Parts: sequence; structure tokens; C-alpha cells
Amino acid sequence: MTKIIISLFLTLFLNSFLYAGENYSEMSTQELISIIGYVKKDESDTFKKELESRVASMSASEKESYVKNLHKLK
Repeated sequence: MTKIIISLFLTLFLNSFLYAGENYSEMSTQELISIIGYVKKDESDTFKKELESRVASMSASEKESYVKNLHKLK
């Protein structure tokens, strides 16, 4: 039950970023990965550049998550 509540809170928290002007450089890599596919079209170039700049420093689990979600960027 705790995991569900935490997941719900995290989802709501991350979605709140979608409605504010984004400064993606202030978000963690995991946060960026979790919102792939939910970024507004007019902010997608900025989002992609920030995410791509972090690929080299991603952990193995972050890279795996990133690769799994790449199809959502199109």
C-alpha cells in the first residue's frame, strides 16, 4: 500500500512540472526519464537536448530505463 501511495505522489509531483515553465537542468536524470513522452511539443527540443547531455553520465539502471522509453520521444 505504501508503494502505491508513494508512486501516486511521485506521479502527481512529476506531472506538476509539466504545467510550469520547465528548467530541465534542475531536474534529476530519473525525473527526466520518467516524463519522457509527457513533455509539451514546444519544449521537446530543450528536453531532448538536456536528456541527451546526460546519457554519458547515466548509471546502468538509468540507461536501461532511458532506452526502454526512447520510443516515446517521437
